[in-house]
Amino acid sequence: MAKHQALIEHLSEFATEGRLDLFKEKIQWRTKHLCLVLEDIYQSQNASAVLRSADCFGIQDVHVVENSNEYDVNPDVALGSSNWVSLHRYNSRANNTGACLSELKAKGFHLVATSPLQNAKPISELSLEKPIALLFGTEMRGLTDEAFEMADESVYIPMFGFTESFNISVSAALCMYDLSTRLRVSEVPWKLTKEQEEEVMLHWLRNSIGSSESLEKHFLSEAMNKNL
Repeated sequence: MAKHQALIEHLSEFATEGRLDLFKEKIQWRTKHLCLVLEDIYQSQNASAVLRSADCFGIQDVHVVENSNEYDVNPDVALGSSNWVSLHRYNSRANNTGACLSELKAKGFHLVATSPLQNAKPISELSLEKPIALLFGTEMRGLTDEAFEMADESVYIPMFGFTESFNISVSAALCMYDLSTRLRVSEVPWKLTKEQEEEVMLHWLRNSIGSSESLEKHFLSEAMNKNL
């Protein structure tokens, strides 16, 4: 979009050359082909650890469903990752799970529940052809029945010890590692489109420049006056 490009050029004037070079380097490895859904996580440190891992693996979008539990980013765990990952919140509906998953399905995402159930397949066997939304539930009870019903399939992480499950942040990190590693050596078009690159770059600039909101408003106001 021309507006996004104009804003990027304007805000870039307030960023250091080193920061801009870093953005250009990192954005080449960003993907929206894989995203995460966290359903009603009640321990903020776990959700914040997932954000941190998502940034490390180059996964741009994390969707947070807040049915009973409101999520607050834990800065000591997230370590600034919330500035780089796009966080989408669902907390204004009577059925936030349904709203989130319906929206993702409408955008063409293959909804994949993480579960140790018998009908699940190993994460390593999950196809990468369609965009994937990985679903993770609460620490104690996992995903809701509705999430399982709306999911297209389920996956699990093979385990060989006595403990029956990983911590959610560990599970998410293991799944992201497997899928992102396979994705980057595949022929699947996982990289951002030009429009997505502009969207992400603008997001990063806004979050890394002090008073970016006022700078943006002033720029848009001047642009509007010039067009009058």
